[in-house]
Amino acid sequence: MSETSTSRTATAAARFGIAGPGVTIVGILMSQAGVAPMIGFLLFQVGILCGLVGLILGLVGIFLTRHGVGGRSHAATGCGLGALMVLALLVSASPGAGLPAINDITTDLDDPPSFAPAPAGHGNAGRDMGYPPDWKPLVRDAYPDLSPIRLAVSPPQAYAITLAAAEALGWKISLRNKTSFEARATTPLFRFVDDVSVRVAADASGQAVIDIRSKSRDGRGDLGANAARIRTFSSAVLERSAGGIPASK
Repeated sequence: MSETSTSRTATAAARFGIAGPGVTIVGILMSQAGVAPMIGFLLFQVGILCGLVGLILGLVGIFLTRHGVGGRSHAATGCGLGALMVLALLVSASPGAGLPAINDITTDLDDPPSFAPAPAGHGNAGRDMGYPPDWKPLVRDAYPDLSPIRLAVSPPQAYAITLAAAEALGWKISLRNKTSFEARATTPLFRFVDDVSVRVAADASGQAVIDIRSKSRDGRGDLGANAARIRTFSSAVLERSAGGIPASK
């Protein structure tokens, strides 16, 4: 192989390596600016792909330039930045390792909290918000720790506690009534909007039983994000109840 072709391989490695984080950053900035989250996430995937190509070409370039042929620094740049993007992929995907590709999680699979029909113009308008029956065994197997929250208080007291906990977590309350409320939770990086429904009922003794459902609007898998949200909310409610934190401002 000639020096020119070798240099082209190394140069291409550097270009793809640089494009990887560049495209990724653009995707994140677009999401933060309010562009559709899927566009930003798609650019993130393109950035990962560019990084992978840069890594492969960089390794080839290092091999081809091992005897002093020009372009070795470019090949190293492609390798380094490409490896960085692959690492970013592994870190971002690690929370979902081994989890099923589902995005609607609840603490009550027999009677999941429901969502009210969305009005025209809403992100969920026209969507079937029923719980997919095929997902129930998947949730049981993947998230055996999820269960209703039980508080030794009356349902009205529990409702106030859960509402305050949701607001403290930054959720935007979109609908409320006497026994349940709905909210929107936004992911910090790509600004995906997930919908949450919280239901408060009474058990046989009159004490509160709280169930949560968290559902992503986009995509199919959620890398465990909805289950993590339920756990965070459950912890916040229990802490607020046990610690005597005021239920409202």
